[in-house]
Amino acid sequence: MHILEEKIRSANSQGRLALIPFLTAGFPDRSTFWPTLMELDENGADIIEIGVPFSDPVADGPVVEAASKQALSEGVNLREILQELKERRGLVRAGLVLMGYYNPFLQYGLEAFARDAKQAGVHGVIVPDLPLEESQPLRACLRAEGLALINLVGPNTTSERMRQYASESEGYVYVVSVLGVTGARKELPAELCETLKRARSCFSLPIALGFGLKEPAQLSGLPAESKPDAVIFGSAFLRSLSEGHSVQEFLSVWK
Repeated sequence: MHILEEKIRSANSQGRLALIPFLTAGFPDRSTFWPTLMELDENGADIIEIGVPFSDPVADGPVVEAASKQALSEGVNLREILQELKERRGLVRAGLVLMGYYNPFLQYGLEAFARDAKQAGVHGVIVPDLPLEESQPLRACLRAEGLALINLVGPNTTSERMRQYASESEGYVYVVSVLGVTGARKELPAELCETLKRARSCFSLPIALGFGLKEPAQLSGLPAESKPDAVIFGSAFLRSLSEGHSVQEFLSVWK
């Protein structure tokens, strides 16, 4: 069992959803990002997704896009992220996943990136703009180092397509709640239940739900067989930090 799957299964065995916060590298600013990351770890995050800043974040809503632009303006880049993680290796108990667009990883060099990510203590990678048919070069490099390439599926992903992803998946599957960009929403779409059921029937891995989550009440209407194993929150968390709320305050709502 991959370590990312272990993290989620362990949380579920305690009778709770696994918590997967997303934090853009360099946010709230360059000096406070790393203390914030450590606070997430200390306050119960099971897996932490670290956003790699990119100039054209096509899947991100305004909150994450603004965080990415701010980080880029301060010079945050993939090489620096990996180096800083390497210096802190062993200090973070949570699973670590890098979430970013393909270009920075490709420019870094896929083999070198996979090697350096492993040395930095990273356990997995999410690449929203990398389709299954073009993922094999990166997947092979990551797999050689024991890292998972986390796949994303959504409301428009057919069962056949999900089964294709399932044959290559490790760690967990990221179920996107809505079509469109990231961002907290008041309500999740009615078709979400069907999307989760379809994913549950196709994947043996844990199901992590993201895009649009801001509070547990959004999941209250889901039947037990459709509820995810983990929740991912990005925009709501970044906004909470921007408003001056603490990591503990945000995470306590989900515990």
